Amino acid sequence: MNKLAFVGCFSLLCTGALSAQELNRFSFDLGAGFTQPVGNTGRYLDDGWNVQAGAGINFSNYIGVMGQLDFNSMGMNGAALGTSGFPGGDIHVFSATIDPIVHLTPKGHFDLYAIGGGGLYHWSQQFSAPTGVVSSSFAGSFPLVIPNARDSYSVNKPGWNAGMGVAFGTKWHGKIFAEARYVHIFLNTGRADYVPVTFGFRW
Repeated sequence: MNKLAFVGCFSLLCTGALSAQELNRFSFDLGAGFTQPVGNTGRYLDDGWNVQAGAGINFSNYIGVMGQLDFNSMGMNGAALGTSGFPGGDIHVFSATIDPIVHLTPKGHFDLYAIGGGGLYHWSQQFSAPTGVVSSSFAGSFPLVIPNARDSYSVNKPGWNAGMGVAFGTKWHGKIFAEARYVHIFLNTGRADYVPVTFGFRW
């Protein structure tokens, strides 16, 4: 009877160990979506787009960490351009962050998770404007003016992000995910806030 109980307990432990391996040890993701500026940032920037790539490690079915590279692009609206004196402009943000991830329902086909962290954000703004720069080309006696010379500014600053996502299992041993995060960047002149909503594949 004791041997039977021992075998039964051992079988349960083995089953639990196998269940604990449902999540891959290493994780990778690729995604893209739209970006919504919020708060005071939303007064000056239009909606944009984003792309994302990441790789990480899962310490258990519930806890992991992702290293991610993100690129967000947003255009300047009339309010921003009206105060700047430039007729056109856009914002690009490239970031490299370390993001802990907590899987709330990791063992099912429906995985609800929380993710967030911090890192370095490269903020780049570019304006386009007529500058009256004269080239070496001529059309008769009339000088050719280059109307779209670009004026740009960039800076590296720290920032953080936090959000939620949901992933659905697939037959390719990966999951299709959708997530939204709030991003805050500490700039010299204040702050920048936006929400990238990203759809992609994680395996």
